[in-house]
Amino acid sequence: MSNPTPAQPATTTDTFNGADAMVRMLQLNGVKHIFGLCGDTSLPFYDAMARLDHGMDHILTRDERSAAYMADGYARVTGRVGVCEGPSGGGATYLLPGLVEANESSIPVLGITSDVSVGSRGKFPLTELDQQALYKPLTKWNTTIDRVDQIPGAVRSAFRAMTTGRPGAAHICLPYDVQKHSLDPADVWAQPGHGHFPAYRSAPDPVEVEKAAERLAAARAPVIICGGGVVIAGACEALDALATQLNAPVCTTVSGQGSLADNHPLNAGVVGTNGGVPSTRAVVAQADLVLFIGCRAGSTTTEHWHMPARNVQILHIDVDAMTIGTNYRTDVALVGDARLAIEALNTALHGMLNQPGHKRPAELADGRALAARARSEKQAFFAPLAASLATPIKPERVVDALNRLLPARAIVVADPGTPCPYFSAYFNAPQSGRHFITNRAHGALGYSMSAAFGAAIGQPDSVVVSVMGDGSFGFTCGELETIVRRNVPLKMIVFSNAVYGWIKASQKTGYDQRYFSVDFNRTQHARVAEAFGVKAWRVENPADLDAALKAALMHDGPALVDVISQELQDTAVPVSQWMG
Repeated sequence: MSNPTPAQPATTTDTFNGADAMVRMLQLNGVKHIFGLCGDTSLPFYDAMARLDHGMDHILTRDERSAAYMADGYARVTGRVGVCEGPSGGGATYLLPGLVEANESSIPVLGITSDVSVGSRGKFPLTELDQQALYKPLTKWNTTIDRVDQIPGAVRSAFRAMTTGRPGAAHICLPYDVQKHSLDPADVWAQPGHGHFPAYRSAPDPVEVEKAAERLAAARAPVIICGGGVVIAGACEALDALATQLNAPVCTTVSGQGSLADNHPLNAGVVGTNGGVPSTRAVVAQADLVLFIGCRAGSTTTEHWHMPARNVQILHIDVDAMTIGTNYRTDVALVGDARLAIEALNTALHGMLNQPGHKRPAELADGRALAARARSEKQAFFAPLAASLATPIKPERVVDALNRLLPARAIVVADPGTPCPYFSAYFNAPQSGRHFITNRAHGALGYSMSAAFGAAIGQPDSVVVSVMGDGSFGFTCGELETIVRRNVPLKMIVFSNAVYGWIKASQKTGYDQRYFSVDFNRTQHARVAEAFGVKAWRVENPADLDAALKAALMHDGPALVDVISQELQDTAVPVSQWMG
């Protein structure tokens, strides 16, 4: 990814107010797009955006939640900080879900919220709330501006915090009156390098690298489990080299998809309770050593800390030292950037494995064979379901069609309900990198459409597909107007089954099928989309699915396919608690 070149500092002849300074600071940090929604307390900022020549594109959204999700998707595909903004009061509360998701997913998103005037605090002005307290536990860095001269320093601190170490979200509260006060233009400057992530990479201790290499070289059946940190660090090529040296199978978390291309001979697939299947679980079960990379080894990935077993050697690479040793006793910890750590490990391993007389353990596991078996068994289970002509349409048929029809470098963005486990288990991207996105940190509905829009803005030369359940569609369909207004050729698929499927499936298996308050009326999603100006198709017959998807992909504008699909509790969904 190319790094944006910050503009030069402002000249001392310019006249600046606080809103001007905020706009210039964003410009100087290489910001090209801002997603947001207007409000009374934001008027000076909007006026500065209108008056100044800054080269940034402000995208008006219909909901502040959407603005934050758009900034999230944008950041994931560009490697640049995503920026969203909203007004005080309700706007500040609506922006929060997107910043929480980005922060926990290690994605740098800056949320800027305007606020009541400093002089009005404590006098019960409309929309007053303690924004700094609200955002403090849920962002990596957060501040409220009290004086205009604090704006440049606050923005510099926010960008530094978001892009260094473990990336995360930041929040700046900008009061109305401060936006109108004057400041010295000479203070308006940005530190180069903080507009993209990861910035200021750090490498692990060389002594620990040697220890890790020795353990890997001595292991009979090493397995690598990759989280989102591999893709964030741009470590895919280095990972390929490491896995190839060791002939070790690679498994990924849901967020780690793309660490290797899905057709790589050492990629065994997603593991864990969401998207993992018995064949990939078996790969981890036979390991005598597991190397976690950019992965928190949380409950979903490790089957609630049962897989890998407690007697397995654990090596762990992570940029955040607090992640390592939290859930597993760790034999060797490598604290640092994933790419630098893997590259150092590759060098150390190459030296060891090529020493005269060096031999790897007897009965060394064949990683390629293990990965091939996992993929083959998974495909054998998946293929008949994908070919089924039963109605309602099986979700497997939709995933299979997209695997066949999508062009290279396409990006699929899935909501956490029905789409997530299916696309985690069965979606195949032919190249490594960020080609699958879902919000696994907190799993809020309504993410996919907006995050996919942000991804399409950030990577306009890729086909971007949003897949969502009808529950999520209800959260976010107002953004169809934004998509049409901006003429973004986003492709959307709705799994229409008139149920909050994840909860109903849980009620089936864990509560003796006592279904309560999870079903709702079916919406004519295609007709809703058409009312907004989106080209749309409704598919009930599985035999018609390919034709509708092809037509949607060929359409030169936004398009939506409404798929009448199986209810989740009746499917063969790859979620371990429901599979028995």
